[in-house]
Order: sequence, then structure tokens, then C-alpha cells
Amino acid sequence: MQLSDAGMSPPDERWLDDEAGPVVRPYTFTRGRTRPAGEPLDLIAVVVASRRARNSPPKLDPELFPVLRLCQRPTTVADLASDLDLPIGVVQVLLADLRERSLITVHNPVPPAQLPDPQILREVADALRRL
Repeated sequence: MQLSDAGMSPPDERWLDDEAGPVVRPYTFTRGRTRPAGEPLDLIAVVVASRRARNSPPKLDPELFPVLRLCQRPTTVADLASDLDLPIGVVQVLLADLRERSLITVHNPVPPAQLPDPQILREVADALRRL
């Protein structure tokens, strides 16, 4: 097996894209971590940058800047993964890093068991119409 000029990989396995340049493997963004620290992040949780992050830009690792920029407006974890074109697990780890630094606020969805019964809502709406 002949190694490339870098001496690290075979020539046919170069991590380059003709248009984009070098391709970075997703786990390099998270330094090999595969699980977010702290409470798990739901795919439909809404994430928004905190006032602290908006008022005084923090010193961050370069991979966190695009995530924080997209969090300037409320967005879901799943949408962030799509917009960043990164695997959901990578985005969850990066968001956990921002959450640990109090740079984002995470609003988890209401569990279905805590939502009001649709039948009760219909009855309340019907009663209001009769008034």
C-alpha cells in the first residue's frame, strides 16, 4: 500500500473535495465525543442564543461560531443539523458545549402527557361560542 505525500493515508482515500477543499470528519468537531454533556437535547427542542451571547461575543472554539450564529433566532435542534449539514449527534454535542457556557437557552417541548385533552378544549370552545 502506497501512502500519499502526507504519509497518513492511501492516495485514493484523500479527504478532499474538488469544490470545497479539505473535508473534515464530523467527530473532529466534537473532539471524539459522541454524547452531549448534561440533559439530552430533543430533536424538536427550540434553541436560542442567550442575551449574554448576543451582548458580548465570547471566546469560542471555531466550530461553535456557526452554531451560535444560527441560534440568534429560535430554531430547533433538527433544523440546526440540517442548516449546518452535520449529523444530529455532532450538533447535540456542540449545543451542549454552548449550554454549559450559558450561551444558549434550550426550550424543550411539552410532553404529550402534559398537553390538555383535545376533547376538553372542544368543550371549552363550544361553551365560549354559546356565550
